[in-house]
Amino acid sequence: MNLNLIKLQIVELLYKHKKITTVADELGLKQPTVTYHLKNLEQQLGEKLFESRMDKMILTESGRAFLHYAVKINALAAEAERVVKEFSQGGRGILKIGASYVPATYILPKILSLFGEQHPGTTISLSVKSSPVIKEMLINQEIDLGILSTESFYLPSLHSQSLCEDELVLVFAPNHEFADRSELTPSLISSADFILHDMQSSTRQMTNKWFEACGVEPRVHILLDSLEAIKQSLMSGRHVSFISRLAVADEVATGKLMICPIPEYHFQRHIYYSYNRDRHYSPLIGLFIALMKTLNM
Repeated sequence: MNLNLIKLQIVELLYKHKKITTVADELGLKQPTVTYHLKNLEQQLGEKLFESRMDKMILTESGRAFLHYAVKINALAAEAERVVKEFSQGGRGILKIGASYVPATYILPKILSLFGEQHPGTTISLSVKSSPVIKEMLINQEIDLGILSTESFYLPSLHSQSLCEDELVLVFAPNHEFADRSELTPSLISSADFILHDMQSSTRQMTNKWFEACGVEPRVHILLDSLEAIKQSLMSGRHVSFISRLAVADEVATGKLMICPIPEYHFQRHIYYSYNRDRHYSPLIGLFIALMKTLNM
């Protein structure tokens, strides 16, 4: 079977764009050439990978199974080419980092700036996504290094290590009624107007766990997927929310917001760095990890 890379790239791009003309343009090929490679691959496999629906090419079940491996092989091929080029570029290279929102916003800017000064020949690419998406990107070898805020996790293909704790705290404005309370209970907290994070965030998942463990339900008023928007909304004095202590450090220091420990909170969340065990551990990855540790995160 002749599974050359161009056929695998066509499968991945056709899944992404749904149109053969777009795939042809991206690969610099003629449309009949793309169609020929796809038909030839389907004949070799003895299965239809795509079917045409409403002028779009949609994966079949067999196609979905094949796509899983096509993505991995394409990523490995790109990684192999990149690693070899690093040896001929005299210390230059590309470091692809994926980070969840808290470390990307409140930890990495300083580290990225310092790393850039120390290694001016390096190009750093940063993708900011939710923690579950960063894990998938690591598994699929789309990035070199992941920095994510999450509960402890284990995935066989990933090496992960904690950098620091990322504690969740209850946050509210100085003029909120909770500011004058000496003791807060789960029942009292659940009666407040809550701002909840997007369902994909690890903060929202841990918030839900706390409400479930305490046997109470939040009085939801607002759903937001932006930490900065949540903080601005809290300053009005009407709402409360669970937020990373790291994310509100500046607002607490300037008196714009207040925090207190979450009662009966028995969960732990950390900032982890993680990389795929099968991906080439380049010197750039090691240098970046060493810098994060040196800064005593």
